[in-house]
Amino acid sequence: MTVHEPSIGRYYEDFTVGDVYQHPMGRTISEADNTWFTLLTMNTNQNHFNAHFAARAPAGKIIVNSGLTVAIVLGLSVIDVSQNAIMNLGWEDIRLTHPVFAGDTVYAESKVTAKRESTSRPYAGIVTCYTRGLNQDGDEIMSWTRTVMVYKRDAPHDKDYFPQARTGPL
Repeated sequence: MTVHEPSIGRYYEDFTVGDVYQHPMGRTISEADNTWFTLLTMNTNQNHFNAHFAARAPAGKIIVNSGLTVAIVLGLSVIDVSQNAIMNLGWEDIRLTHPVFAGDTVYAESKVTAKRESTSRPYAGIVTCYTRGLNQDGDEIMSWTRTVMVYKRDAPHDKDYFPQARTGPL
């Protein structure tokens, strides 16, 4: 019998500059998602939760909170870009290029633009990606450049964390 340790994502060695990852999942944003996120984050702009108010704005209806959309696009990219990251090092040039509404489905893709070994942590490398979010029609809704520190494949930090069952193996 072979026991496969839990694993997912990419290590530093797996990234190649120029490669594009079309992240495998999409996420449809509901009105409830938008309302809860807006209230949770104390955003008082009524364009995110008051249909009567938003009807008078240029979009003519409630617009999804951009903080939520950024968080979802970021989350969609984790499986390919930062599942094995130690930390985010920064985001640059966040651009919101198309409105998002309840009922829209968001997708994301990332292109590796740079990589280098860490000078301070021999078990890690630094990867930079340009990520963009798309809606169901293929409209680019946002983009940014993100830099993350990612474990190398032989780093011990993300290994052997799964607990042993007190009742013994399966």
